[in-house]
Amino acid sequence: MPVEKPKPRYKQIADHLREGILSGTYPAGQPLPSEESLAKQYGVTRPTVRQGIAELRAAGLVEVMMGRGMFVRSPHSRPSLTRPRGVRREPDGRYVEADGLRWDDAEEPVATRTDAPLALADLLRIPPGEPMYTYDALQTADRGRLRQLRRTYVPFSVLLGTKFEEQAPPPAPHLYTALAELGHELHFTEYIRTRMPLPDQAQALRLPDGVPMFQILRVTLTTDDKPLALEEFHVPGDDLELAYPL
Repeated sequence: MPVEKPKPRYKQIADHLREGILSGTYPAGQPLPSEESLAKQYGVTRPTVRQGIAELRAAGLVEVMMGRGMFVRSPHSRPSLTRPRGVRREPDGRYVEADGLRWDDAEEPVATRTDAPLALADLLRIPPGEPMYTYDALQTADRGRLRQLRRTYVPFSVLLGTKFEEQAPPPAPHLYTALAELGHELHFTEYIRTRMPLPDQAQALRLPDGVPMFQILRVTLTTDDKPLALEEFHVPGDDLELAYPL
């Protein structure tokens, strides 16, 4: 009869905490022991403790709040960060994000030519395969603590007969000012879903295993609802809520 191998230490920690959560020893909304105390209790390193916590996060039992610690997940708990969504126009004509954050590009975005895939072509109401200008940017705010991936798409057909027929338009948010200067009155619609990140997205956003992200698609439209551009945001979804004025 084969000898059963002992469980890895991180799984033992995860099982112990899971049992305490399900039994009510650790009630919903209450803090869990710190990484340091768990490491001392089990005689392991803090990275080993984090592996165990990652299993509980993936199972939806635990949430980690920036600067506050680890908590048993509660249906009534509030995340540590609320980001208002939307775009507003300043008196000087600039368009800015409603969250008031200053987002800096990790690298200067460069325009590349791509062809519209079916899903995006449907939102932009253009034929699949139509060429588009595309900008990709990894953006940070709050001294690097906040991160997001932002991609901007502008169909070539939107730019026909303008100065941007010969030169690439700027990426958003400067794109909004450029479109307004072409005579367009702008408004915006956003579509939101959650999904698990691809490996490169998880690495860029510094997401632990099992943590989902928000995927936000923002369409820029004219007053008669003609789509002009589309932006795709990927934002960590572990300790964030999005707020919209209605």
